[in-house]
Amino acid sequence: MSEESDLEKTEPASQRRLEKAREDGNVARSRELSTLVLLGAAVAGLWSSAGSLGTSMQHSLRAGLHFERAIGFDNNRMLAHVGNMVLDALLAVFPVLAVMVVAALVGPILLGGWLFSTKSLAPDFNKLNPLSGIGRMFSTQSLAELVKALAKSGLIGGVAWLVISRDLDHAMALLAQPASAALPQMVSLVAHDCALIVAALLLVALIDVPYQLWNHYRKLRMSKEDLRQEHKESEGNPHVKGRIRSQQQQMARRRMMADVPKADIVVTNPTHFAVALKYDEHAMGAPRVVAKGMDEVALRIREIAKEHKVAILEAPPLTRALYKNTRLGQEIPAGLYSAVAEVLAWVYRLKRWQSEGGDAPSEPDELPIPPELEYTVKAD
Repeated sequence: MSEESDLEKTEPASQRRLEKAREDGNVARSRELSTLVLLGAAVAGLWSSAGSLGTSMQHSLRAGLHFERAIGFDNNRMLAHVGNMVLDALLAVFPVLAVMVVAALVGPILLGGWLFSTKSLAPDFNKLNPLSGIGRMFSTQSLAELVKALAKSGLIGGVAWLVISRDLDHAMALLAQPASAALPQMVSLVAHDCALIVAALLLVALIDVPYQLWNHYRKLRMSKEDLRQEHKESEGNPHVKGRIRSQQQQMARRRMMADVPKADIVVTNPTHFAVALKYDEHAMGAPRVVAKGMDEVALRIREIAKEHKVAILEAPPLTRALYKNTRLGQEIPAGLYSAVAEVLAWVYRLKRWQSEGGDAPSEPDELPIPPELEYTVKAD
C-alpha cells in the first residue's frame, strides 16, 4: 500500500519539472484567449476606423459602377482599373489587418509567455500511430473538448442571434438612405454587433484560462518517488559525492604533504597531532601553518619531516593550540607569537649547532599559551 501511494501523482510539480516542461515546449495555452484577443482587436480596429472605412467603401463602390465606356473594350485598362480598386480596398482595411496581425502574435503568449522550443518541432512517430489516434479520439480529454466546443457554439450562436435579430430593422432601414450616409452607419453597426458577440467569448475565456492552468499543472504532478529521484539527480548520488569528496581530500593532503619539506619546524603532541610551520621574514607577517593533521596524517607528517631533516619538537600544549586555532595556509594567531618565536629561535640555534658544532641547544620548555587558545584532549 505504501509503495502504491508513493507512485501516485499527488505532489505538485517541482520548479525543475516546470522548467523542463517549458524547455520541451509544454506550457499552458488557451485557444479561447487567443481567439478573444484576435477578434477583440479586429472589432476595435473596425470600430475606430468605421468613418474612414465607410468612405473608402463608398469610393470603391462608385469607382466600380462608374467608369469610361472605352475601359470595357480594353482588357489592359480593365485589369489596371480592377487592380487600382483592389489596392484602394487593401489600403482601407490595412489598419484593421495590422492590428489583427499584432493581436495574433500577442494573444498566444498572454498565457505561458513567449516560448521557442526546437524539441516541439521534432517528429514524433507515436502521433502517426492510428491506434493511438483512435485512443485520443475517444479519450476523456476529447470528450471534454467536444462538450466545450458545443457549449461555446451554443453560447456564441445564441448571442449572435439575439444581437442580429435586435438590429435587423435598423440594418434594413439603411437601404433607404443614401450610400454616403448608409455605409459608415453599416460599418459601425457591424462593429457594434461583433463587439457584443466577442463579449460572449470573454465569458468563455474567463472559464477556459483557469481550466487550462489547472489542467497543465495537473498533468505535471509528480509522485513522491519522482520527487526523491529528482532530488537524487539534482543533489547527486551520495556515494558518488562521497567518493569525489574523498578524492578531493586526498589531493589536498598530497599538496599539503609536499609542503612539509619546506617547513622550518614540526611541532607534535607527540602522537595525536602534528603541525608544520614556516616563516619567511621577507614574505610573511607571521609564521604560517603549511601542514597539520592528527593520528595517521600526523604520523605521515613526522615521517616526511624526518626524511627531509626538518626539525621536530614535542610541544603538546602549543601543538594542540595551533591545531585548534589555525587553518591550513593561515598565519598563526597573535596570542601564540611568543611561544612560536621561542620555538623558531631554538630551530635557528639548532641549525647553527649542526653546522658549527659546540653545545647542543636545549629544547624550549613551558611555552606560554593563552588560556583562550588552549585545547585540552585526553592524555597520550
